[in-house]
Amino acid sequence: MCRIGAIKSRHYVHPSQALLLMQSQQKGHDNSGFAMVMQDLGGIFENYKHLPTLSLACTDEGLQIAKAIMDARGFRMVHEWEPQTNRQPGLDIQAMPHYVFQTFDYPETYADASQKDKEELLLDTRLELRAGMEEDCKGFAYSFWPDVVTLKEIGDPRDIGTFFNIWEADDKFTAKVITAQCRQNTNYAIVRYAAHPFFIQGYTALANGENTFYQKNKEFQQNLHRGYIGFESDSQCFLYTLHHVHHELGWPLPYYKHVITPLPFEDVVKREDQQQLLALRQSLAHLEINGPNTIIGVLPDNTMFTCCDAKKLRPVVVGRDEDTVVLSSEVCGINEILPNRNWETDIYPNEREIVVIDNNLEVQRWKQ
Repeated sequence: MCRIGAIKSRHYVHPSQALLLMQSQQKGHDNSGFAMVMQDLGGIFENYKHLPTLSLACTDEGLQIAKAIMDARGFRMVHEWEPQTNRQPGLDIQAMPHYVFQTFDYPETYADASQKDKEELLLDTRLELRAGMEEDCKGFAYSFWPDVVTLKEIGDPRDIGTFFNIWEADDKFTAKVITAQCRQNTNYAIVRYAAHPFFIQGYTALANGENTFYQKNKEFQQNLHRGYIGFESDSQCFLYTLHHVHHELGWPLPYYKHVITPLPFEDVVKREDQQQLLALRQSLAHLEINGPNTIIGVLPDNTMFTCCDAKKLRPVVVGRDEDTVVLSSEVCGINEILPNRNWETDIYPNEREIVVIDNNLEVQRWKQ
């Protein structure tokens, strides 16, 4: 079983907190990997929030391929950070030669481009990078987006933390939003792209559980958007549906829940928005999900949310104090991060709601 967690704070948080959040849930995962997406960045990235940062793990050859692609597209690098790694013997990690975070200015031809055109450019560039480095696993381009960095690795999460020197907190590598998971994708082949969280155009999603409607989700999504690729994990479908409903169709977030776990028809016909719900159900029936799962998601504006399957077969809990909200598969994870909170205010979401955390850290419960 997977374990997932997320932190959203008024203040910048070091990823060591994400490691602690997941370490306390160690009995619920198999130590096959650690991955995280950091958004709303601080530290060395704080002055570059408006520019896209490329998160890359690669070989020497992969690094040259990436440079050639970025140069050909006209991107100009303005900031680069390659974390100092600890390659001591005995660590359980399948390390790549390079881990590179590069921030770029947009090509000159995009100086007056619209936000939509820039978003499409960043997506197409990441897809080209992925395809260019895919052969012989020369490299992995996890995200290319403003104010976002992504790290994924195979191995024991404790050793991964040691390898990247992120057990000790500092003010150089921080963010106000961090999502994390400590388990590789063991239902299929173990590859780095299969590790949660998943990311596309500002949207992040990770899940604890299974999607037994994976095949019909996948077959439908493959024809929806050029960015819906890979499918190394059944949980990637949760991200692609979120992106399609919210970004491509422009529907408000509550309707994401109506797509993945639609209400029974007898409940739909009693609602004022029955026509909208019926239209969604008819047109997006192949995006319904099934099986035990809990989802955590982040929108491009850093709104965070969580929701469950229609039977509530996987756990999730939301805890908070004045400055921080933590989502976790198990309450022990929140106890590790927020030991002095008022435990009586913890929320255990039910099967027919979305719990949403806005940028004022207001926690809202939206009943389906």
